[in-house]
Amino acid sequence: MTVIAELLVALLGLAGFLLANYIRATKRRQTPLVCPIHGSCEVVVRSQFSALLGIPLEYWGMAYYSLITLAYFLFALSPTAAPAIVSYFILSLTATAFLFSLYLTAIQAVVLKHWCTWCLCSAALCTVIFSLVIYVSDLSLAALTGSWLSLF
Repeated sequence: MTVIAELLVALLGLAGFLLANYIRATKRRQTPLVCPIHGSCEVVVRSQFSALLGIPLEYWGMAYYSLITLAYFLFALSPTAAPAIVSYFILSLTATAFLFSLYLTAIQAVVLKHWCTWCLCSAALCTVIFSLVIYVSDLSLAALTGSWLSLF
């Protein structure tokens, strides 16, 4: 079952990459991003919250989803190839992406008061990927939380 879950994570990562790339390409062409379900994608993806450290969020998303896709295809092909530190890094990265997607969803709800369907799809992908990564990981969420708390 683990290999199937790893391949599923890789496929979800690929879907996330394609979604982030679609947003990037649409913004680059300077054409309106149409939300499929009565949302306000333009308001959200062109807001002051659409960049982190001066880099548009879709580029961060493409990098994250690419790394997840590559890592989990490799994990599925060679389950013993990844040392524990790599698994810990991927789990930490996935947890960070999940928490950041929750933050961005809250920004849509509370600050912008507009919803972007594509952004919500990305948040859903992050949630499912995070859940599956916890499932396939040798590290528990409690261990990850304990490690994070020890940093403070």
